Amino acid sequence: MDRKETLNRIYIERKDGTSSLNPRLVFILAVASGLAVSNLYWAQPLLDSIGHAFNATTTSAGLIVTLTQLGYAVGLVLLVPLGDILERRRLIVSVLLAAVISLIVAAVSSSILIFFISSLAIGVTSVVAQILVPFSATLAPDHERGKVVGQVMSGLLLGILLARTLSGFISAYEGWRAVFWVASAMILILSLILMKALPSYKTDTKLTYRQLLKSVWMLFKMEPLLRKRSLYGALVFANFSVLWTSLTFLLAHPPYNYNDALIGLFGLVGASGAASANVAGRLADKGRTNSATGFFLISILISFALMVTGKTMLIPLIAGIVILDLGVQGTHILNQSEIYKLNAEARSRLTTAYMTSFFIGGSIGSLTSAAVFGIYGWIGVCALGGIYSVAALVVWILEVKVKKRN
Repeated sequence: MDRKETLNRIYIERKDGTSSLNPRLVFILAVASGLAVSNLYWAQPLLDSIGHAFNATTTSAGLIVTLTQLGYAVGLVLLVPLGDILERRRLIVSVLLAAVISLIVAAVSSSILIFFISSLAIGVTSVVAQILVPFSATLAPDHERGKVVGQVMSGLLLGILLARTLSGFISAYEGWRAVFWVASAMILILSLILMKALPSYKTDTKLTYRQLLKSVWMLFKMEPLLRKRSLYGALVFANFSVLWTSLTFLLAHPPYNYNDALIGLFGLVGASGAASANVAGRLADKGRTNSATGFFLISILISFALMVTGKTMLIPLIAGIVILDLGVQGTHILNQSEIYKLNAEARSRLTTAYMTSFFIGGSIGSLTSAAVFGIYGWIGVCALGGIYSVAALVVWILEVKVKKRN
């Protein structure tokens, strides 16, 4: 395929003379991001079932989520920066094939230890999503970058939430191991599709791998906007993990006593949060990031106040889940839209710095959530979410005060 034909496949000309990223390619990127990141979440509605299968405690079962997120953080540090020096299509497909192997190991695990190891590997290889997002930002024209990132992130966020629903249904009818067999098959098919659909792309960066990793820290050190947005990301994803780690335990026991399929359906409730991705992306394009950030952070705090009564009342629990996901996903899109403005040649490294903080926050959230649920129950979990929410709001208020002084 020659250069002109490749460009025609990637871009479409508009009537006003500007070009836009081909909607078909945006759709493929969105679906691919959703499927890739879904690997992180297949196990969440199954924690109770997996725990029973291996005679593990609630705290031990909660470690599955923590290890997967820690693996993701490792992949962000070691693999995602490679997008700035290697040909991206080949890198994406290679990591996806490694993900297939990791999922198969999870499916055949004979002990909780082997499952822990596979969970860590699944986390590492799920970072393909974070190679695809900056790739979409690089391919998108400047005038629609926020919108494209929002659309791709909508797919990613739907993957996060719908994975739970599909996982619960498969487990209810075929057992939890079947979930990982199905996931491995889908990722294998995805790798073949991306091999044909994605354009070949490589930056002109001359850095060595060691210099590349060092430059991630330098970017974090030199860019205050990156540090601030990374802190927001860590705190809001801690909130996200606080909810979704302990929600499984709440719903699997009295008064609900839901099975895996019903627990998985709560992913559909949270899927409404993906609607905020496009809205947040457009707000970022219009320069309204700061006020929108405050709105989304306040929404998260309100959600936990609603969910306090969720121990026995389903309606406020569902309402809280919807509002929480709207707030978390909206803040996340604003964060990414802002950091991608910093350095066009270093978007994979910016993603590494931001998303590493994001998933470290998620790991802390899931670990503390499982521990708090075991001691203080659901009310303790909501109080924990409130603490993380207030911390994020304090950071935002201080930022607003500093801007007013300047």
